[in-house]
Amino acid sequence: MYELRGLTPKEIEHSKRKFGTNTLTEHKKQSFMHKFFESFGDPIIKILLVALALNIIFTFKNANWFETVGIAIAVFLATFVSTLSEYGSESAFIRLQEEAAKIKCRVKRNGAVAQIPLAEVVVGDLVLLQAGERVPADGKLINGSLSVDQSALNGESKEAQKSVGAAEGSASSPLLEKSRLFRGSIVCAGEGIMQTEAVGEASFYGKLAVEIQEETAESPLKLRLRTLAGQISRLGYIAAAVVILANLFFHIFLENGFDPVRISLYFSDRARLFGDLLQAITLAITVLVMAVPEGLPMMITVVLSSNMRRMLKDNVLVRKLTGIETSGSLNILFTDKTGTLTAGKLEVTGLMDGTGQEHSLRALAAENELFELFALSGVYNSGSQRTVQGGRAAAIGGNATDRALLEAVIKHSRAIKGAQVLHNVPFDSKNKFSSAEITGQRKLIFVKGAPEKLLPHCSSYYNRHGEKQPLTNQGLLRKFLGESAKKSVRLLAICTADKLAKRDSDLKNLTLIGIAAIRDSVRQEAKSAVAQITRAGVQVVMITGDNRETAVAVATETGVLTPRDTPDAVCTSRELAAMTDAEAAARMKKLRVVARALPSDKSRLVMLAQKAGLVAGMTGDGINDAPALKRADVGFAMGNGTEVAKEAGDIVILDNNLSSIARAILYGRTIFKSIRKFVIFQLTVNLCAVGVSVIGPFIGAEEPVTVMQMLWINIIMDTLAGLAFSGEAPLPEYMKEPPKRKDEKIINRYMYSQIGFTGLCSLLLCVCFLKLPALSVHFRYGADGNYFWTAFFALFIFIGIFNSFNARTYRINIFSRLFSNWFFLLIMLAVGLVQILLIYFGGSLFRTAGLTFEELKLVLLMALSVIPIDIIRKVILRACGRKGNI
Repeated sequence: MYELRGLTPKEIEHSKRKFGTNTLTEHKKQSFMHKFFESFGDPIIKILLVALALNIIFTFKNANWFETVGIAIAVFLATFVSTLSEYGSESAFIRLQEEAAKIKCRVKRNGAVAQIPLAEVVVGDLVLLQAGERVPADGKLINGSLSVDQSALNGESKEAQKSVGAAEGSASSPLLEKSRLFRGSIVCAGEGIMQTEAVGEASFYGKLAVEIQEETAESPLKLRLRTLAGQISRLGYIAAAVVILANLFFHIFLENGFDPVRISLYFSDRARLFGDLLQAITLAITVLVMAVPEGLPMMITVVLSSNMRRMLKDNVLVRKLTGIETSGSLNILFTDKTGTLTAGKLEVTGLMDGTGQEHSLRALAAENELFELFALSGVYNSGSQRTVQGGRAAAIGGNATDRALLEAVIKHSRAIKGAQVLHNVPFDSKNKFSSAEITGQRKLIFVKGAPEKLLPHCSSYYNRHGEKQPLTNQGLLRKFLGESAKKSVRLLAICTADKLAKRDSDLKNLTLIGIAAIRDSVRQEAKSAVAQITRAGVQVVMITGDNRETAVAVATETGVLTPRDTPDAVCTSRELAAMTDAEAAARMKKLRVVARALPSDKSRLVMLAQKAGLVAGMTGDGINDAPALKRADVGFAMGNGTEVAKEAGDIVILDNNLSSIARAILYGRTIFKSIRKFVIFQLTVNLCAVGVSVIGPFIGAEEPVTVMQMLWINIIMDTLAGLAFSGEAPLPEYMKEPPKRKDEKIINRYMYSQIGFTGLCSLLLCVCFLKLPALSVHFRYGADGNYFWTAFFALFIFIGIFNSFNARTYRINIFSRLFSNWFFLLIMLAVGLVQILLIYFGGSLFRTAGLTFEELKLVLLMALSVIPIDIIRKVILRACGRKGNI
């Protein structure tokens, strides 16, 4: 090492003023109350607030407090739960800062070594680094050589080798430049001195932190709710206008018998005209309020929350409620390779001996002599050590390759003892080999390193009995090397030598023990999970920091890349950077693999997908993934990932399994269907209720439903129905449907037909009941009409109950999959039983009188008719070639 003094105090202050400190600026965080009031901007909530205000102004005199209170409670619960769900989304940045604050580093300043907090490092500082330490800032290695773990920044499991004076600018990624070091990396081996070149937000790590704080796009559900709010408000305004016109027509023309003289006198009576106009406006506002599905925000919160608990059993932890529904709308999923498609840990998959024969480690362990040589090398020619963790032996320290070899020895043999290392030469990125001399029962010198480095110097090999034989099969071995490279397999030659190898010139007369095949194995369930997600219409794109060959091999093995895909399906980070946004967007549909990817590539791909109208998902586990996880419509963080990634994501996959993402997609689709089923149910009931309120006064039914009865109806429509539909089971058939478009309306054509047809038929049934004497005579219609009004109350409720069975399936068989949602059955049964109790025990409070069995049976039969009526609608649609779906 040469003498380096470091910065003086004066130079440190100058550097701070010019380049800033090594801290990350936190953007101003919104308070809980600010977010709470911001939630009132939700489109459905806005309609409810208008309805609430009008209800207070115009209907307070009628003591319709239940409607006012019901809307107020619905608004408060929906906004409060939504705020709780979203509050703390900025905590990813806070977690990043907390982790940084704990780190201290060694720097050389004014000729002395000092230990300072990471935040105090400035540009120009000389940072001393050794194994186990974290790089505190970006800079250039000016002394020594290092093996660095950059997986938190690029997701690549293989350590990067850093050395002094290596050429810059030729690498496809800044992270691959041999002399450059980056904040957030961890030194695995070696010692060195780094000269700091970038700190704080100017560093690679700092730019990621800035991206984490950016605002995310609106969820597809919020966009759809805004559209739904527009649809409902338009329908409500039209209905309100019709009510005003119809009411005024009744008072002006019908009551006056179309007599011009009486009509003229009516207009001259201003008090009467004003009173009728106020009545018309009040009725119109009542209709507008009734048309609004005030239970929808509460139902959405309930269905998201209940499914969140169910998903936890499937190893899916939901952090942000809207992330569940968004999962079901995914069009494209950008997934990491390491830890998601692969196990995320290197392991030895086999050993090829000098004859070209491949051995599994289990089989090799039975060959005592050959395996003993392999085991001795794995234990003693290694930078890793054996330890016991949780009652099990494990390998710690060293690089990933050393740990994989030692883990293989531990797994397949008893502890190797009785040997001692006399001398060793650690692995060096320049020499590309390590060497160790041991003594004990056997005196041996081991050499391990890159096959292309050691094989030319091998003159013999060990057979299965541990006997040396002449090596004459190098051609076959080289062929094996080429084939393995295409399969993303890392190879390591393990040999013995006559003398300790310290430099290339010492590599002579080596004897080959074998060539170890080491790889990050593909997860067993990865291929089936990719197939399931692809069948659901979701495009899977693998993004990895590995080279093109390794990326293609893994993508092919997992099914991400298929023979049907064109060459355009694979590109590198450098190729992607050379494309304009328009060119990259045009290639998006064909894209399947991005190799040598940078964190900025992930964010850019997500942004381009969103601009194209796609709902984009992103998986990730490292700090490098956090910006893209937050930017994506739904971010899936891996359970074994960094806390920053988990905080930035919407959903945490606890078992790091892609099949869990497939289940999240299924749950998301189930939730959207549950919301649609509830909308069908509530708007059908609302249409019937609005119609009865509008038509009632014209047919002599001034108050067909009392205040307390309406309170019970609201409880059924808003709360109980929401709970009932929230328990709908996730059916595998949903994964065969294409994803919903981001701008797809909640109410589709099929739903319009069901709401309109079934709602109008229910209304017709109610009007006939109120108007036709042939029906009223069956219910002891007398002076007070209590039995008749009790029967009508029961009819309205049971129509709603039976319509709930129509709403929950588009199939002709309304009992299809019914028993997969026992909660629905129990709630509807409970509502029916409570309604019967109210009929017989409600008394004056609910304006009910006990019906006879025959009267109750007739009411039930009339209400039940809505089921065959809706079945007829479904049959007609199928006959017209419009099967439809919810």
